[in-house]
Amino acid sequence: MLYYTQLVFVKEGQEAIFHAFEDQVLPLLDRHKGTLLYRVRPEAASVLTTTLGHPYEIHLVSFPDRTDFESYRDDPNRLQYMTLKDQSVERIMLVEGNLL
Repeated sequence: MLYYTQLVFVKEGQEAIFHAFEDQVLPLLDRHKGTLLYRVRPEAASVLTTTLGHPYEIHLVSFPDRTDFESYRDDPNRLQYMTLKDQSVERIMLVEGNLL
């Protein structure tokens, strides 16, 4: 099982567009054996120290293997909404890991 953590930094004022993107792409996870384990919007006060800034959302997603993750990432139904992501997201940090 692989785990992917995303720290999502949304452009100020573009939150509704980001939500529209998420509404379209998150339901596609099931099709690729993905599971959304956590979707968190941390308050600024909960970030004690950072050199990266305050993320708008943090996601933790699992996939059985990298092939399933890549099929989700490259899903044509997901890709058709990338303009919404590009318009609303400043940057994303993606971290891949395993459960030890």
